[in-house]
Amino acid sequence: MEYLGSMEKPLVLLGCACLSWKIVRHIWSFLNIEKDPITVLVTGAAGQIGYALVPMIARGAMLGPDQPVIIHMLDIEPAAEALKGVKMELIDAALPLLKGVVATTDVVEACKDVNVAVMVGGFPRKEGMERKDVMSKNVSIYKAQASALEQHAAPDCKVLVVANPANTNALILKEFAPSFPEKNITCLTRLDHNRALGQVSERLNVHVGDVKNVTIWGNHSSTQYPDVNHATVKTTSGEKSVRELVANDQWLNTEFITTVQQRGAAIIKARKLSSALSAASSACDHIRNWVLGTPKGTWVSMGVYSDGSYGIPPGLIYSFPVTCEKGEWSIVQGLKIDEFSRAKMDATAKELIEEKSLAYSCLN
Repeated sequence: MEYLGSMEKPLVLLGCACLSWKIVRHIWSFLNIEKDPITVLVTGAAGQIGYALVPMIARGAMLGPDQPVIIHMLDIEPAAEALKGVKMELIDAALPLLKGVVATTDVVEACKDVNVAVMVGGFPRKEGMERKDVMSKNVSIYKAQASALEQHAAPDCKVLVVANPANTNALILKEFAPSFPEKNITCLTRLDHNRALGQVSERLNVHVGDVKNVTIWGNHSSTQYPDVNHATVKTTSGEKSVRELVANDQWLNTEFITTVQQRGAAIIKARKLSSALSAASSACDHIRNWVLGTPKGTWVSMGVYSDGSYGIPPGLIYSFPVTCEKGEWSIVQGLKIDEFSRAKMDATAKELIEEKSLAYSCLN
């Protein structure tokens, strides 16, 4: 170790070229060489989800415990004072990974050089509003933000849309950021995925970390299809299928599905506010797996651009099971789809086609 300590840092790193990445990381840590910060944009940052999300990002929950971050927070003018307060709290938290904070109502400033964009801001549906009214508002918002991202974000920027209707908002964003690769624009269905994991773990009285490979198919809406046909649970005698352990197809095909589909509404009824903590945590999970990878043998659910897999029409942002490696997601192929699942998957695709048509009518 004395010999290492006496060498120039660049020579040490050069000499590590033939060593395994694990050894390089140990040497990197020993030399205390800090990674370059990653810039993360959060829109709607003064809202409930944003307020829960930004400290998670600053603590390493999104990009890892050794990854410095710069956080750009964007919100609308009426929320400027609240946004200022969020920035003050981030500073007051004295978080070691946080290398800078920008709080702004200027979309161009917010999008400048961002590597990851988490689009939480959107126009919520209010009582008495028609779906087309809500869609029209969000089309306008995402059209402007897409243009700013395309012109000012880093070329490899990864985008996660959280605001509802998330799948269609992501599609609109892609429409107005044509130079963005299709694979770089996604929407959040990890919250639904995590809800499904939670319901299975509660039913079986097992740790949620022992359940894997549930799948959310389709839209982040009440038509989504939470599928456990390929899900497993780690037991003392090896991995066993969720269906085998639950041993109640009636529950899995009815109550389980509706509970996951309607969980957001149940939380609103209980809290009088929408999901915030769980949504923020799921957004971190989504980006972390996308950037750092999924564990071997495990997949997660992401709303991604359909390539026609499983008979889903290309050109929709649809939730599929995916694995991630080296910053790229891939749809899991070859899963057996039974008749029950086929009907559910097609129903949620139909809704997304209708949403897409509605969104495009707003553009015109």
